Amino acid sequence: MQPTGNLHIGNYLGALKNWVRIQADYECIFCIVDLHAVTLYQDPAELRAKISEIAAIYIAAGIDPKICSVMVQSAVPAHAELAWMLTCVTPVGWLERMTQYKTKAAKQESVGDGLLQYPVLMAADILLYQAGIVPVGEDQAQHLELTRDIAQRFNSLYGETFVVPDTSLPTVGARVMGLDDPTQKMSKSATGQNHAVALLDPPDKIRKTIMRATTDSNPAVDFANAGPGVLNLLSIYQAFSGDSDESMKSKFDCMRYGDLKKQVAEMTISHLEPFQERYRRIVSEPGYLAGILRESAERVTPIANATVALTKERMGLYV
Repeated sequence: MQPTGNLHIGNYLGALKNWVRIQADYECIFCIVDLHAVTLYQDPAELRAKISEIAAIYIAAGIDPKICSVMVQSAVPAHAELAWMLTCVTPVGWLERMTQYKTKAAKQESVGDGLLQYPVLMAADILLYQAGIVPVGEDQAQHLELTRDIAQRFNSLYGETFVVPDTSLPTVGARVMGLDDPTQKMSKSATGQNHAVALLDPPDKIRKTIMRATTDSNPAVDFANAGPGVLNLLSIYQAFSGDSDESMKSKFDCMRYGDLKKQVAEMTISHLEPFQERYRRIVSEPGYLAGILRESAERVTPIANATVALTKERMGLYV
């Protein structure tokens, strides 16, 4: 994840919760991608603070640094080095077709080269560790497919070098939509005050945001004719509670929207309050986060350096 904006319940229910679930089944590397963040200008002090915040959120959510690596992208120079070598085998046309690039470029008067090369750096993040599976959401499916294309092209040109990562995901997280616009996925870059519930929001703010969520013109929950806003609220409740479909229908069918929102708010708060308490303990312990990030970088650096050395050897570069 990028250390920008405020991580929200969509990030937790769609990704973090599943990362925690799979961490014991795979050799996991969880990366805070600060090099990706600077494709757009970031205030340096805010960026440093956000890096620590994201690391603390990872651990507070349940990621165990004893069995996983929680590291910062720029702490391992091999990310940038491999990205350059991959850039040299990636056709510009492939990058110009990327949906996220076209969307973001259309909003800017001047487009930096980093925005165009963003997916190549993402490919380097994955291929650097010879990753077999990348647990990302549907919005990153195109980037993952590009990673596969880059790996296959490099292997074809220079011989077998990279594992081609699997596009099948080990788990599927909840797809949480914006509370103000349930037709759009919840985003930490959105500016609307009532768009998202941030993971570090206090209870009063969580209640206020959810109580203002968009619903539909019906007076109460009708599972057969529910609009996207109502379905989104039900999905959030179910993702936190783990209730079955049958239990959800029994509990919420014909419930008025005000009561539904209260139930969703309290369920959300009941899960975020212990998370926030763990977060506060983590950030209050001097040197704890810095030690985890340093040790994780040291743990993964030999893997990364070995891949860079192999790539340079394949390409005929000086090793």
